[in-house]
Amino acid sequence: MKKGIVYYEVGEQIDLHLLVKSSTKGIASNGKPFLTLIFQDKTGEIEAKLWDASPEDEDNYGAQNIVRVAGEIMSYRGRNQLKIRHIRPVQPNETVRVSDFLETAPMKREEMIEVITQFIFEMKNSNIQRITRQLLNKYQAAFLEYPAATKNHHEFVSGLAYHVVSMLRLSKAIADLYPSLNRDLLYAGIILHDLGKVMELSGPVSASYTIEGNLLGHISIMVNEIGKMADELDIYGEEVMLLQHLVLSHHGKAEWGSPKPPLIKEAEMLHLIDNIDAKMNMLDRALERVKPGEFTERVFALDNRAFYKPIID
Repeated sequence: MKKGIVYYEVGEQIDLHLLVKSSTKGIASNGKPFLTLIFQDKTGEIEAKLWDASPEDEDNYGAQNIVRVAGEIMSYRGRNQLKIRHIRPVQPNETVRVSDFLETAPMKREEMIEVITQFIFEMKNSNIQRITRQLLNKYQAAFLEYPAATKNHHEFVSGLAYHVVSMLRLSKAIADLYPSLNRDLLYAGIILHDLGKVMELSGPVSASYTIEGNLLGHISIMVNEIGKMADELDIYGEEVMLLQHLVLSHHGKAEWGSPKPPLIKEAEMLHLIDNIDAKMNMLDRALERVKPGEFTERVFALDNRAFYKPIID
């Protein structure tokens, strides 16, 4: 069995089928066009440049196309990059499917929705429970398929639901330590905070931003959805406003995309739990790809730091 693309080391040669995750056209200093390609398989992704790209190359190597590519793993600015020696589109007689190259959450969808449903069942405030349940039911199919982001963390199939499950489990442990936290608000905030991404993003494969995503963003989308669902259920009162505030403030600061900073303790805790789970996912995935005693590639979303993997158990 061939190893995944992220496990190849600098200097190694590859000859593999890979999925084009994204393809971006640029113009080189000599005036000739080139493509920046992000290839992926189930283990992760790697960047490559295709120089002197033709219009045919743009068609053949667009996002979601499967290719056969040969080349050498290089290091560029602290990250592995593939130097392409040869590339061609997949042939009709080659039995490969897009699903063969997609990283997926390490839990089954049925297990994840069971966990989330149990947290909703434990809610004592009927208004919070009803709004949360109905919004989850409304978008459940997409919620269980979509990634949590286009890059950086949980950017894999079913990553959104897995992110929520991890956050809920962490929140339960924290609420046991700090019983003054309102569990209903905290659990609901976790379930709803990124649900707008099913409209912000294009889908589970090669996710990009939709027009609605670019113009409104998942935070604004979900604040509106909470308000509309409350109206449908004939629910009025502080619960609606608090749920909207949890979504509005979960990024923590204006410079990180939050229209409001957290102004209730459950909102502050939601922001911290979201940050913890995102960073742990980034760290675990980066460290998984190196041997003990080595440093990871630089992780851009973590201040461009390279992390050391200790030798000790």
